[in-house]
Amino acid sequence: MTTRDILYARYELRNLKVNEQFLFDFGLTTVHHDVGLLRMRAAESGPWVYEAQKGEVDRFLGMGFLVESRARLDYLATLQGSSPVRPLSSSEQGSMVRMRMPDGFEVDAVFGIDIPEAFGIRKPFAFNTGHQKLRINASVRQRVGIVPALRLGHVVLHVSNHGESVAWLCDRLGLMPSDHFGPPTNDVRDAKGTFLRVDHGEDVVDHHCLLVLESGHIGCHHISFELQDLDHLMAAHEYLLGKGWKLDCGVGRHLLGSQIYDYWLDPAGFRIEHYTDGDAVNHEHKPTVFSGTADETTQWGMAPSKEFFL
Repeated sequence: MTTRDILYARYELRNLKVNEQFLFDFGLTTVHHDVGLLRMRAAESGPWVYEAQKGEVDRFLGMGFLVESRARLDYLATLQGSSPVRPLSSSEQGSMVRMRMPDGFEVDAVFGIDIPEAFGIRKPFAFNTGHQKLRINASVRQRVGIVPALRLGHVVLHVSNHGESVAWLCDRLGLMPSDHFGPPTNDVRDAKGTFLRVDHGEDVVDHHCLLVLESGHIGCHHISFELQDLDHLMAAHEYLLGKGWKLDCGVGRHLLGSQIYDYWLDPAGFRIEHYTDGDAVNHEHKPTVFSGTADETTQWGMAPSKEFFL
């Protein structure tokens, strides 16, 4: 194991204040906001999961990952395109190395952070299916409103060269493939998209922390935050609609990864997802090659528009 998990996403934004309000309604909590920098945390995971710096344009900058050791951090600092080891921030413990992917995305390797105490999370509601009743002598009571995002679950990148980017991420972060998009040859060397996960051996992890897709439109397709359960996702959906924020696509269920999804657009036009009930895998998982159309990646629910796949 070289990487423990994904930690945060980073942006440059012209208007920090309006994005802060959206993200607050989305379930994040501000931990730092001054004239030039916004940081927000989720209910679990690291000291922050979202960072935006004040700038002249709206753009995605990169993301951070928690690595397993200081030795790994020192090694990454020796590689081409890497910064020296430096403090994570002036206010937090931890060290980082900033690296640059082939298309210019900045990838931070982080070590030595303090994990804040989790807050504001109710237990998941037990779900009664037709053949299995797990909730007995108890009822579901969920109000519409802001619900806490648990953590940053994954980022989806559009890159110019799929193979080069996947090799870079696997080499530097020790990520491994869960599934691929590709032609019906079933040969992963022909793949143009790969779901990547952290490698924890027999321990269970999310189906992916990254999806890398080859595209003519280089950038971040979306970032995604996990919610506790379906009731939290639907309560958040109704609340965001009521606040007048822009729904992009949802609610529905993906095919690869199986997540129940709900996509929104932030005030800068960046796509951001709530999800729940994603696949969990370990070393016994066997990657597949999906060769269907984009429309076939949704099992049920509100289908994405054609613009969603650009």
